Amino acid sequence: MNIALSADHRGTNVIKLLAEKLKGEGHHVDVLSDGDDREKDYPESAYLVAKAIAEGKDKLGILVCGTGIGMSIAANKYHGARAAVAHDEMTAQLSRSHNNANILCLSADLLGQRLIEKIVDVWLRTEFEGGRHARRIHKIEAIEAGKDPSTVSE
Repeated sequence: MNIALSADHRGTNVIKLLAEKLKGEGHHVDVLSDGDDREKDYPESAYLVAKAIAEGKDKLGILVCGTGIGMSIAANKYHGARAAVAHDEMTAQLSRSHNNANILCLSADLLGQRLIEKIVDVWLRTEFEGGRHARRIHKIEAIEAGKDPSTVSE
């Protein structure tokens, strides 16, 4: 699977280790940052990954900052991005199965590398359930288009 990764300065080490792990599992990994440790603003990293997903260059994306929250807010500003913060395996699974999240946002400061890798494993192997959840995704898409989501029935 093609996966885009990026981080701000607080998540650089997490992304390096995660990229190695994912490549070792046979994934095609695009690290969309320059890899140095200088301070970076998270909106720039979020933009790069959201753009790669929306344009179809990568199927899924993973972003890491101090809490994951800033990345999620910034990535969700890009049309077509559905970025979710996950802090455990359950929130990772639900973000995919119910919300069809295409970008996973993680905390470098609050989660250890082992837990991050478990969260990513669950997130990558979880499929979107569709059904009633698909209707809700269509309503999110209506909001992106500037429409009232209550007008969407399916």
